[in-house]
Amino acid sequence: MPKIRIKLRGFDHKTLDASAQKIVDAARRTGAQVSGPVPLPTRVRRFTVIRGPFKHKDSREHFELRTHNRLVDIINPNRKTIESLMTLDLPTGVEIEIKTLGGGR
Repeated sequence: MPKIRIKLRGFDHKTLDASAQKIVDAARRTGAQVSGPVPLPTRVRRFTVIRGPFKHKDSREHFELRTHNRLVDIINPNRKTIESLMTLDLPTGVEIEIKTLGGGR
């Protein structure tokens, strides 16, 4: 059974969820089965920086960068499904990774 696995990555979870919903709607409109979107663990990178340029080592500032991830599986995609995914317009700031799994004869 052929399957398309789509991984979405971004810093803003609202635009990421909206993009995942666009993909799910486009796939369902063409008659494919959809599994997801599944929220994957959020990667948090924390940075600690000294506030002052000279001394004052006790005064620090903390920053964090959160990378949110979503996973969407499309089962039994047809030609229309692939065409609709190719023409889909996703917002800026969303990284997409597409893999095909199984179904190769």
